[in-house]
Amino acid sequence: MKRLVLITTLSLISISLLSQGRIRDYGIEPGIFRTGEHNAITDVPGVKVGQITIIKGDNIRTGVTAIIPHEGNLFRLKCPAAVYAGNGFGKLAGVTQIEELGNTESPIILTNTLSVAQGIEGVITYTLAQQGNESVGSVNAVVGETNDGGLNDIRGRHVTAEHVLKAIEIASGGPVEEGSVGAGTGTICFGFKGGIGTSSRVLPKSLGGYTVGVLVQSNYGGILEVDGVPIGEMLGQYSFKKAVEEEKSGQDPQLSPDGSCMMVVITDAPVDARNLKRMAKRAMMGLAKTGGIASNGSGDYVIALSVNKDNLISESTATYNPTLLHNDDMSALFEATIEATAEALWNSLFMATDVTGMGGRTVKALPVEKVVKLMGKQE
Repeated sequence: MKRLVLITTLSLISISLLSQGRIRDYGIEPGIFRTGEHNAITDVPGVKVGQITIIKGDNIRTGVTAIIPHEGNLFRLKCPAAVYAGNGFGKLAGVTQIEELGNTESPIILTNTLSVAQGIEGVITYTLAQQGNESVGSVNAVVGETNDGGLNDIRGRHVTAEHVLKAIEIASGGPVEEGSVGAGTGTICFGFKGGIGTSSRVLPKSLGGYTVGVLVQSNYGGILEVDGVPIGEMLGQYSFKKAVEEEKSGQDPQLSPDGSCMMVVITDAPVDARNLKRMAKRAMMGLAKTGGIASNGSGDYVIALSVNKDNLISESTATYNPTLLHNDDMSALFEATIEATAEALWNSLFMATDVTGMGGRTVKALPVEKVVKLMGKQE
């Protein structure tokens, strides 16, 4: 695991450095399928993640998260892929070409809303520099975003193409850092500090033994639930609270349900773009399990890829003859996607820390100890 943090004027920064635990560290084990070794998207063979966290002065709280699907030349060995928009209030670059051709040809970059252009620039520079790409004249860069303007000076556009290139360069397998890091440095979820989260599921051998990995950037609202428990209501912090109770509370007058969530699903199962789209739709069910509602002002996108080595799409061959699972074999992958997405989102909350940023605003992390007690779990 590699992570680069850019921090200046440390004395001006109020960020908790005490890491919380992941949801399973507290005895909460969502779902029925087992996790991979690291319970991360990197449990899918060949997948790497790199993150740049940018923390400067009082107001800059942002970053970049890069997901590398496989170790080969991504432009020459394209991945079957699909995109599903749960709610399309967002700026996902590269989506129409994925929809049209059913594949991806670049790393997947996550950052903030006003840095999508820098993400594209970084991916283009990376792709053109790859050996074998000397004649490439068109690159479909896939860059997703959520708006971290609640804690970050987003108008300052502090993410650069160099940050994107560095995130790609340092990407590695193994454990993935979560919480207030990378593209999740300045995000907010259910009124608590959001961030980066990840999880994985491995199917039993009788169901194919395939791995599904998910990485998320959480920045959305709704009514928080944790493994079926209505935590948001119990804590008295949820969207529409004022209207429901018809009175003011000591919290924000109205916790907005708006925001965004980026979800990246990768599997080694032999599935094509059509069935990847079906998996992507199920990731939205994982979002719903956490209490997310895909509100009017929320950009909730799922990018789903298959990195099955036999099904990577090479331009060097005259035909493409993938081996594909039958539709009847997809249900277990659907369940794995739902479970891994929900747990990744919960991990993004459980692992986040308090952050003070733009305008002196402080967003507190989820009160994990209180949540664990409300759930009746032992620490």
